[in-house]
Parts: sequence; C-alpha cells; structure tokens
Amino acid sequence: QLQLVESGGGLVQPGGSLRLSCTASGSLNYYAIGWFRQAPGKEREGVSCINTGRSTYYADSVKGRFSISRDNTKNTVYLQMNSLKPEDTAVYYCATEARLFSVCKFSPDDMNSWGKGTLVTVSS
Repeated sequence: QLQLVESGGGLVQPGGSLRLSCTASGSLNYYAIGWFRQAPGKEREGVSCINTGRSTYYADSVKGRFSISRDNTKNTVYLQMNSLKPEDTAVYYCATEARLFSVCKFSPDDMNSWGKGTLVTVSS
C-alpha cells in the first residue's frame, strides 16, 4: 500500500505562509492526491486536490490563498498556503483513493491511503 508522509507544518502568524509537502513511498504519477484538514472538535474536510492531468480543485474557504502542485519526479505533492488565518489552524493530511486515473474527490470516506498529518497553527 502506498505510504504518504506530510511535512512542513508549524506555527505561523496570521497573514503568513507555509508550504506543506506530501511525499509517497512509490510513484504518484497515476493518482489524484488530496489535502484534507481537521480542526479541534470539527470533522475532517477536503481542502484541495490535484489529479493526474494536473487539474486543481479548492474548497471555497481557501480559494485564492492556497495552491496545490505536484512533482512526479519526486513523488511529492505540495500545498502552498498564503494569507493564513487563525481558522486555518488544523492538522493537515494528504490522502489518495489510490485508484489509477481517478478523479478528485473531497470526501474523506473515499480515500484509501492517508498520511499521519502535520499540524499547522496560525496564531499571533
């Protein structure tokens, strides 16, 4: 099974930026990869997704501020987060359905492989 590892989380002030990385144990070339987040006391929600054709999708709450990209040569997907707000504070996970050429999906229930997450805290 594909193993995913997130990195890049940390503490940042409001208005700041972070770049998260999701690195896989094998090739990501043929899979859609999504970023999800879970804030304390809230359900896990989809944030962004990139498919094999590099089409990208974003939740309304992050549109214009977050950008997802992939580097298949490094088996890595990135999430660039700008203009961060306190409400972006959460554990961020990358995940995939791990089905060849699947479309992007924002439901956590559709994902079959998950990383362990990286904590992002936005606070002054």
